[in-house]
Amino acid sequence: MTTWSLRRRPGRTLGLLLLVALGFLVLRRLDWSTLVPLRLRHRQLGLQAKGWNFMLEDSTFWIFGGSIHYFRVPREYWRDRLLKMKACGLNTLTTYVPWNLHEPERGKFDFSGNLDLEAFVLMAAEIGLWVILRPGPYICSEMDLGGLPSWLLQDPGMRLRTTYKGFTEAVDLYFDHLMSRVVPLQYKRGGPIIAVQVENEYGSYNKDPAYMPYVKKALEDRGIVELLLTSDNKDGLSKGIVQGVLATINLQSTHELQLLTTFLFNVQGTQPKMVMEYWTGWFDSWGGPHNILDSSEVLKTVSAIVDAGSSINLYMFHGGTNFGFMNGAMHFHDYKSDVTSYDYDAVLTEAGDYTAKYMKLRDFFGSISGIPLPPPPDLLPKMPYEPVTPVLYLSLWDALKYLGEPIKSEKPINMENLPVNGGNGQSFGYILYETSITSSGILSGHVHDRGQVFVNTVSIGFLDYKTTKIAVPLIQGYTVLRILVENRGRVNYGENIDDQRKGLIGNLYLNDSPLKKFRIYSLDMKKSFFQRFGLDKWSSLPETPTLPAFFLGSLSISSTPCDTFLKLEGWEKGVVFINGQNLGRYWNIGPQKTLYLPGPWLSSGINQVGASGPFLFPKTPCPPAVPGSLRSGGGACQRVLPPSSSLQTSWSLSLPAWFPNPFLLTLPPLSTSPGSRTDVSCPPSRALSPQVIVFEETMAGPALQFTETPHLGRNQYIK
Repeated sequence: MTTWSLRRRPGRTLGLLLLVALGFLVLRRLDWSTLVPLRLRHRQLGLQAKGWNFMLEDSTFWIFGGSIHYFRVPREYWRDRLLKMKACGLNTLTTYVPWNLHEPERGKFDFSGNLDLEAFVLMAAEIGLWVILRPGPYICSEMDLGGLPSWLLQDPGMRLRTTYKGFTEAVDLYFDHLMSRVVPLQYKRGGPIIAVQVENEYGSYNKDPAYMPYVKKALEDRGIVELLLTSDNKDGLSKGIVQGVLATINLQSTHELQLLTTFLFNVQGTQPKMVMEYWTGWFDSWGGPHNILDSSEVLKTVSAIVDAGSSINLYMFHGGTNFGFMNGAMHFHDYKSDVTSYDYDAVLTEAGDYTAKYMKLRDFFGSISGIPLPPPPDLLPKMPYEPVTPVLYLSLWDALKYLGEPIKSEKPINMENLPVNGGNGQSFGYILYETSITSSGILSGHVHDRGQVFVNTVSIGFLDYKTTKIAVPLIQGYTVLRILVENRGRVNYGENIDDQRKGLIGNLYLNDSPLKKFRIYSLDMKKSFFQRFGLDKWSSLPETPTLPAFFLGSLSISSTPCDTFLKLEGWEKGVVFINGQNLGRYWNIGPQKTLYLPGPWLSSGINQVGASGPFLFPKTPCPPAVPGSLRSGGGACQRVLPPSSSLQTSWSLSLPAWFPNPFLLTLPPLSTSPGSRTDVSCPPSRALSPQVIVFEETMAGPALQFTETPHLGRNQYIK
């Protein structure tokens, strides 16, 4: 056997040594950075907390942020609001992510239209803004159940915001989907997201010490690699700290600034300081004042925060609107639900207009930016349209027969546990309970949140958190007892979020005897709800309508639609729908007196077609040309006959998906061959508007008015 040795093969050994040395020199000369995509070559470190400073890569970075919630602003206005943020001298957008809107039913996700998170984040990047994402799962945000989906409450043992298995399993599935969208948007992946917040103000809840580490790990396990933050107010700051996560603070007054330099330093040493939420105003509750904060006070506090060496985020920069039923509530001593407007007395108004705060803060941030700020975009026009008088009407009692069979149950079922929406229960809106009674007496029970009580169709009063008993008058024979219960908004902050089931909670008693055999109607008032009411179901408005009821009218628009504000003088309480969009609730107890109606939700005109009654539908007179259909053709419609088909004289023309059933447009008999086209007269546009539907609970007004000026109520300065 051959034996190798250095003595016998000195030349071979020297050659190997030379090859190794040459290889080492070649490797040293290689530009390894070329193996990283060009767009990521200078994005290796991201946002870091180093000493007292934030560093973005190797440069000191100040976060001058502002909050805008994409789900509270019409998508068509995202760019306008973000450009106004950039023009104010801010460099970072912050936004929450609402789980309840993105997963309305377990396992069914919606990131389309106004919920297109990725499009919103990428638009911010295009405009030149960084992003801090606040994905929850709980977000507070004055939103129903703090942004948690109501179907979680189907579990009678549910413990929200803890490591309870039923909750974490749902969070894991949601984060699996959400983070697959978020991860590519991170800074180190070429996106604008420089930091991610772990939950929200958990120190004020603090029910489970294992929960926040769980959320942190859930984010990291799914690929979140950017800087992690927590956010707490002064009451929860000491309990909201998480190992390896930078703590930030929420505040409003200069009196709380001491917490920046004392408490934060004591708990996390030398770290950058940040006010994650500087509250530029405050939210409003029904029955209260419109809260405002003086612009000079705002400038003074913002200046003091920055002078203290702290980064800052303005909550809110632009509040927007609680469209639909998304608003939350507070319930400490009394239950108080939030109004539809989320104006917040923010830097921009609910409609995106400039304020004195904007001008003062633009001057301030411009003075420290070192570069000229872009010019602020022009204001969007407003329009005071002509009043709308409803012409058609459908009482709730007449509508019931079109809703299908009611749910039948021996006992009342709360909203979340109704067997509807694929077993996910009902999240928002109203719920109607019916049962039969044969005697008078005292009716009692727990109603969440407000229940109007009827004997047959006559209202006898209300049950709510304060009024838990009501006298039912003497009656004879068979009588229907009805309770129309409104979910006014689930609590979004506090220790009682586990108790936010809506409707009748437990038994309903008459003279202390539980009532049985209920018929229950789900009145969620989603777009699909109104599809059940064909135009033949509506009747002319009577002089004295039976309430509750739906009222239908049309708004006349002869030019490009503009923003406006809907004023409901003489109406008492209900909800307004425009072209299938739920504008939100109104209530004459205030403070809010007008509802914001964005121009993009209006159409510039519609056609009125006679077919056994007036019909109103958006302007496109004819659908696309397909065999057996009509098509618009230069002021006329063309009917396209299917090959080898007999001629028909009635053609189905579909209304929008949100509106009642399709109707038939009758055409004269035609003598033509299959596959050919023939022109038929198309009714001219009469510039009659989008559909307006009002659901009124107790008292209908004479008309709906439109103004270019919002009225949010009597001002009260925040102390």
